Amino acid sequence: DPCRNFHCKRGKVCHVDKQGKPSCICQDPAACPSTKDYEHVCGTDNKTYDGTCQLFATKCQLEGTKMGRQLHLDYMGPCKYIPHCTDYEVDQFPLRMRDWLKNILMQYYERDLDNSGFLTEKQRNKVKKIYQNDKRLAAGNHTVELLLHDFEKNYHMYVYPVHWQFHRLDQHPVDRSLTHSELAPLRASLVPMEHCITRFFQECDGDKDKLIALEEWCHCFGIKE
Repeated sequence: DPCRNFHCKRGKVCHVDKQGKPSCICQDPAACPSTKDYEHVCGTDNKTYDGTCQLFATKCQLEGTKMGRQLHLDYMGPCKYIPHCTDYEVDQFPLRMRDWLKNILMQYYERDLDNSGFLTEKQRNKVKKIYQNDKRLAAGNHTVELLLHDFEKNYHMYVYPVHWQFHRLDQHPVDRSLTHSELAPLRASLVPMEHCITRFFQECDGDKDKLIALEEWCHCFGIKE
């Protein structure tokens, strides 16, 4: 099968011509497998798609047009009203995000105690120091004041989680900067819960080059040079 090891990007499928040569063509959105309600996604055109297959197949068919360039996955779940993010809320966002990243790492570490594989040995060694620190703020719905106080008091506990998330996203390619598509997996899953994440990432891009460099990312999270 000429298509077996022939890779096509999302929204396209492999097609073999009469000469037996494989190529990528746009997938028919109507041919996408049926999905459950919880698999629906919202596009940046504020339209609900049955799933990512239908969204990227539609984007492929619009290739070369302004609409096609602007269509991306906005967030997971059906389209809904997303409240406006105020200046006050976007200022407080890094506090919650830093705490959330730290707690995600703590959960991975706890899972590794029973079934290793979530973190590398190097990552486990770094997270272990935070996990075993008796001054660590436990997971919970903390006030902004407490989160700010803990960040100032236990700054060293937040540095690695911020770096870890950046390098986890920086994959295509690994170049110390994040593109829109590299940010998408994190952003798309959080928008329904954290309505400030879009504005936060936009403002992180200080030089407006549509890339978030490691230095810009750390600056946004209050991590010193």
